[in-house]
Amino acid sequence: MTKKEGLPLAGLRIVVGRARHQASALSSGLRELGAQVIEIPFIEIRKPRSYQPLDTALKNLQDYDWLILTSVNGADALWKRIRKLRLTKRHFKHLKVAAIGPATKKAIEKRGIKVNVVPEEYVAESVVESLRDQVAGKRVLLARARVARDVIPRELRKLGAKVDVVAAYETVIPRSSLTRLRAILKNSNRRPDVITFTSSSTVRNFANLTGKNVRRERPRPRKASPLDDVRFVSIGPVTSSTLRELGLPVDLEAKEYTIPGLINAIVSARVKPGL
Repeated sequence: MTKKEGLPLAGLRIVVGRARHQASALSSGLRELGAQVIEIPFIEIRKPRSYQPLDTALKNLQDYDWLILTSVNGADALWKRIRKLRLTKRHFKHLKVAAIGPATKKAIEKRGIKVNVVPEEYVAESVVESLRDQVAGKRVLLARARVARDVIPRELRKLGAKVDVVAAYETVIPRSSLTRLRAILKNSNRRPDVITFTSSSTVRNFANLTGKNVRRERPRPRKASPLDDVRFVSIGPVTSSTLRELGLPVDLEAKEYTIPGLINAIVSARVKPGL
């Protein structure tokens, strides 16, 4: 038996659909455990159509009490504009900062900015709960993707906050992935055992890339699908909800809504039939 054959994910083909610049952590973690990783990005990060709203907010940071960032992409995009505008850490000293999870917190703090709040669960609803008693009468800047769930601004406004939402980036479908994805799904010798989903955007873009003809819809009778034997693994409840909304199954959901949590879920489930 080779060293790889003794690893917990040996023999498992897993598709990683994260954006190219973000795939390494998940891919390397899975490979170290013996998996054969197929990187096909379902999502591509691009600059927003206009930086004007974001730049205006950053030039007026003194008017805000809170800054909320809900992704590493948001943190990275924000700091590119900060450098462009020649702002410094001094402009952030008065701000309290909330990050949706540990990866986002790390992305903020490596720029020397203190993070005050990280919710217990890494979803929008938990961000709101963490700030419930701290935002009444406060001005909040939420920098995020151009298209995203409106839970945070809607609920914080109900709590008496004045919330400005600005696009730091936008996500698009990488059309270059279309041919590769359809090719591996049609080839039984290359078809993955597992497809991972790390956000609602990856789910929606996957559905657009594959089309309804390859969705695994249950329970009504239908023709056999290339996805029948593929397991769908979700990073957390919001991503799972989007899968179900689009008629796709959730075979496994991470208990901790992080990349390490996703990897641990796959390892834990490997002992079960079908994974």
